[in-house]
Amino acid sequence: MQPDTSARYGTLSRCFHWIMALGFLFMLGTAAAWNYDEAYFSLMKYHKSVGFILLILAALRLLWAVANHSRRPSGTLMAKLGHAALYLLMLAVPAAAMIRQAGSDKHDLQVFGIHIMSKAPEKIEWMVELGNQWHGKLAWLLFILAAGHIVMAVIHQIKGEKIINRMAR
Repeated sequence: MQPDTSARYGTLSRCFHWIMALGFLFMLGTAAAWNYDEAYFSLMKYHKSVGFILLILAALRLLWAVANHSRRPSGTLMAKLGHAALYLLMLAVPAAAMIRQAGSDKHDLQVFGIHIMSKAPEKIEWMVELGNQWHGKLAWLLFILAAGHIVMAVIHQIKGEKIINRMAR
């Protein structure tokens, strides 16, 4: 297992990055599917399961990033602010969903069949409304920011800065 260095990200950092990228792509796909056709709302149980796992991974990834801060590749102030915004949103989006889930009296939360949280005995309106108001909006903001992250990585790579190589090897 390779550690983070000033030249590139190590094995664990790359695993967090790419597994979470795939997870968020899945989240985007499922949300887009049921917004296109409500018949795809049956994907919700998988959306919730992957979302819960992404929340855990985001917390672990943040702890790993903080613990390895001095060893990681440095970046510009804009890159640091962009990454900080991504981390904030990677935590805030599923946190808003978890708040909504905690206030919902409709269904227990099961993650791939494992019981995680019981439904509320009765609906807690402010929690459900907070989740309804913020989860989707923050998620779309996360996806827009992630798209910008990808575009900037490609631009820097084309300019010869080899930014993608830090995370791709």
